[in-house]
Amino acid sequence: MSAWFPQNISTYGADLDRLFVVVYYIVGAWFVAAEVLLLYLGLRYRRREGRRAAYVRGESWAQLAWVLVPAVVVLGLDLAMDSMSAPVWSRIKEQRPASGILIRGTAKQFTWAFAYSGPDGKFDTGDDRDIENELHVPAGENILIDFRSKDVIHSFFVPTLRLKQDIVPGRTTRIWFNATTPGRYEISCAELCGFGHYTMRGFLVVHDQAEYEKWRAETWSAGKAAS
Repeated sequence: MSAWFPQNISTYGADLDRLFVVVYYIVGAWFVAAEVLLLYLGLRYRRREGRRAAYVRGESWAQLAWVLVPAVVVLGLDLAMDSMSAPVWSRIKEQRPASGILIRGTAKQFTWAFAYSGPDGKFDTGDDRDIENELHVPAGENILIDFRSKDVIHSFFVPTLRLKQDIVPGRTTRIWFNATTPGRYEISCAELCGFGHYTMRGFLVVHDQAEYEKWRAETWSAGKAAS
């Protein structure tokens, strides 16, 4: 089934894929069972001449079992899925690495903007660089992004990273990822954000370390020349 998925370039992507497969097969099995049972009962107890419908009050244990047994089984499966997903959720959403490359992201109609600190390692100084619709990162390093929205709700979505996060006005949303494979991958907005929503498209560019250092050197050199 993993062949159906987009390429995974995230260190935590495999965990999410496994959870998806578990949920898919559990829910799929119950869907098929429910539809088969519904079809059987529809045919078995269909209206026929000479047979009167009976009103079942559901007061006996045999009758209640039709509700209670599936409810207990579904609850057990749900708790099992929760126990599998909780560590993954905690790792991705609650345990952002303490160190990594910090980038400031801004979502706005209809552009992704990314701010990088310069050689001084500090933001809001003269050597910062702002890049629109391209997020450049090195492979194999933790990338920490502090995201804000300038206007409405947007949703940062990179399928290959298995990362989708709403960006809400008025608050800073902190996300992280570690991309393993150099390449160029699409960034989209997965939240309807206005008439130009369909144009809100960017790219994640994952470099190897040497290429990333070259990109930084060229970007900062171009910025100095322009100033």
